[in-house]
Amino acid sequence: MAKRSRQDSRRAVHLRIRKKVRGTAVRPRLAVFRSLNHIYVQVIDDQAGVTLCSASTVEKASGVKAGGNVEAAKAIGRLIAERAKEKGITNVVFDRGGYLYHGRVKSLAESAREAGLQF
Repeated sequence: MAKRSRQDSRRAVHLRIRKKVRGTAVRPRLAVFRSLNHIYVQVIDDQAGVTLCSASTVEKASGVKAGGNVEAAKAIGRLIAERAKEKGITNVVFDRGGYLYHGRVKSLAESAREAGLQF
């Protein structure tokens, strides 16, 4: 039997999470993806299949120089909370994307909560 890669294991965990976590128009899903160099986050209405707002360290508007660290994740958490509030979104369902709730994912979630999102 072949060994699973770390990426395959994460995808399997993410699929398990996605069976339970659904975004609606009232309470959309806050989905996180992290790579080695950047972190991306989207607020998604799964019923309509629409991304309502997004933020990432790739954007110039985010104001971060390096995207693969905890400080950048905090900045992106604040940014996504501001953009969601502009659209009238205050409650979301958090989708950690199969990653452990630790490090960059945790700091993004905590800073989004501090900026006014509830989940």
